[in-house]
Amino acid sequence: MTDEAPATGRIRFADSPVVPRLGAALGAALTGAGGLLGLTVLVLMAGHGSVLPIDRAAHTWSMHHRPGVLVTLAGVVTATGTGVFPYAAAVAAGLIAGRDMRRRLGCALGALVFLLLGQALRYGLMEAIGRSRPPVGHWATHASGFAFPSGHATTSTLMAGLLVAAIGHRARGSGAGGVAAVLLGCWAVAVGLSRILLGVHWATDVVAGWLFAACWLGLGAALIRTARPGHPG
Repeated sequence: MTDEAPATGRIRFADSPVVPRLGAALGAALTGAGGLLGLTVLVLMAGHGSVLPIDRAAHTWSMHHRPGVLVTLAGVVTATGTGVFPYAAAVAAGLIAGRDMRRRLGCALGALVFLLLGQALRYGLMEAIGRSRPPVGHWATHASGFAFPSGHATTSTLMAGLLVAAIGHRARGSGAGGVAAVLLGCWAVAVGLSRILLGVHWATDVVAGWLFAACWLGLGAALIRTARPGHPG
């Protein structure tokens, strides 16, 4: 009897919801840390307006491989990463994640604030670095402001992350979260690549946007996992 008690205690601890929650928080924190590390490396490499060889190579390739049809398609894709879409997606993610109307409204507000804070931080970083865009004569669409990190790449990745988290939470065990992650992930990548193809961003601008979003999403997920006693919604 005395030998079985510790084993039972260990089993109960392993079965506790605290264990997977802490594991998820650790995974989110590592994702955020990885994004921050990668972003820091790019900031050091691309700081002071430097244009890297990979940037020039990707830009030159895109200039010679963008027929009219592809430019039109890229323009449609890139338009989904700005304007009202990000904020509508944040609200939709909150409404999906909440279990009842009160929680849905709270989650929607939280997701919207999370997105706005991320946008503000990205803008501050962009202004601090002040990296110029590719030559304006190479642009196939309108753009404004500095280049690094890409606003479209950042915003679309944040949108995708919020929606994936909401769908994954709401449809646990159904596989819908995995499908959403693949589809929305591909969409976010397409938005980022469209900025390179359209000639308005260097490749490392886009990668920096993805890394910034990964850092912000990881931080947000880690805080939620550790601060709340149970699953959100």
